[in-house]
Amino acid sequence: MAATTHPALEGAHLTETVIIGAGIVGLSTALRLAEQGRPVIVLEGLRVGRQVSGRSSAKITTQHRLIYRHLLASVGVEGAAAYAEANILGAGQIRRWIANHGISCDLQEKPAYTYTCERVRLPDLEAEMIAANSLGLHAEIVEQLPLPFDTVAALRFPDQAQFNPVHYLDGLARAFVDLGGKIFEQSRVLSVDDGHRWRVATSAGSIEAENVVVATNMTIKSPVGMANRTQPRSHAVMAFRFDNPSLVDGMFIAADDPVRSFRTGRDGSGSVLLALGPHFDTGHENDVAARFAELERWVRAHFPVGDSLWYWCNEDYDTADCIPLVGEPDPVKAPGFYIATGFNAWGITNGTAAGLLISDGIAGRVNPWRELYDPSRSLPDDFHRNGDTASTVSGVSDIPKGGGGIVTRGKEKFAVRHLEDGTLQALSAQCTHKGCTVSWNNVEQTWDCPCHGSIFAADGSVIHGPARQPLKKAPEFPR
Repeated sequence: MAATTHPALEGAHLTETVIIGAGIVGLSTALRLAEQGRPVIVLEGLRVGRQVSGRSSAKITTQHRLIYRHLLASVGVEGAAAYAEANILGAGQIRRWIANHGISCDLQEKPAYTYTCERVRLPDLEAEMIAANSLGLHAEIVEQLPLPFDTVAALRFPDQAQFNPVHYLDGLARAFVDLGGKIFEQSRVLSVDDGHRWRVATSAGSIEAENVVVATNMTIKSPVGMANRTQPRSHAVMAFRFDNPSLVDGMFIAADDPVRSFRTGRDGSGSVLLALGPHFDTGHENDVAARFAELERWVRAHFPVGDSLWYWCNEDYDTADCIPLVGEPDPVKAPGFYIATGFNAWGITNGTAAGLLISDGIAGRVNPWRELYDPSRSLPDDFHRNGDTASTVSGVSDIPKGGGGIVTRGKEKFAVRHLEDGTLQALSAQCTHKGCTVSWNNVEQTWDCPCHGSIFAADGSVIHGPARQPLKKAPEFPR
């Protein structure tokens, strides 16, 4: 399938709704509004579907590890039922869009399992089964699992699914454009201002709209700050050639710690095993490569895999109550300003549900889970943990070729890369969001903020926010 290609924003535009971010939230919102005949423009800082959503494990499932017993205890039957309903409808909407718009995205029906290798965790699985079934979901305990290693039992949700997220998001984008929607890529938003209308500006153009939807991984702007109401976390992802996919018939996540998850998939050459390692706080690791080495050791000890094909980090944001933050943060002072973040690594169905919620708000309809996902709801103020750089070195001689490190010169901190040809490139080490000192990710070759999770490319350009501006150049770096 050919990738979508869209121009960059130029000039001044007027529309009813402008959406920032072409991931699953942004495109779901956009398509739902376009289906209602509403004018919408989507802005994407890089490429459609190639960021967090496109790098996910892409499980279309209402099984979110052991979420329902937690929700019954924390938000009661009504709140837990609203979460279940939102994700049931989110999953159903994905299937309908795939069918209605002929989206070729390798959709496969698969059961979802939360498994344990520890008998002491059986009561947890049983409690989750009771909770899920009480909310109208179908869950069962099974002792025989389609896996090549020993387990004790698992909680099984039948009739779930998986797909290729990049192909799905490309399909949503095409369907949206076919309905008259406009998408601009390579159009990073630099400012969002209010006035008679919302005004969103990039380096080469601007859009005025009655509604603005910030559908970035973390909000680049919000009437109520979200960065300190969430915690950025990352995890290692690896794909391996896997010639016998019948050994892993389903989508699996561990109830045990450390939490790993895995499923099969396909590429142009055959079957693959996709595995995710335990999460870690973004920017807090001095050797991210060690996370991948540990994941590969575990995979090879449990599965007959072949070559390692791809590897990457993906990032998400957690909330204290395990519920996303979606909607209007301040409908009185900032009407028409919508955000979505904090998906706790379950953004496929939750992200689609977020698109339905936001589009309902724009259309003036009451959404049944609006109160549950309210982004301004009360949350603990001690959940977020800022960190400091994990990449401090005493001098440039301590940075290996191909690596990066933080070098202090007087009162200044510099993010320094040691290129393979021996030359040095220096940037300011201050994240342009709130000034925290970034860390070097030696797998992704990125500068990662240990406070609020902004990710910068090796040259300092923004991959995703909350930062909007690149790391500053440091031409006067004293070597």
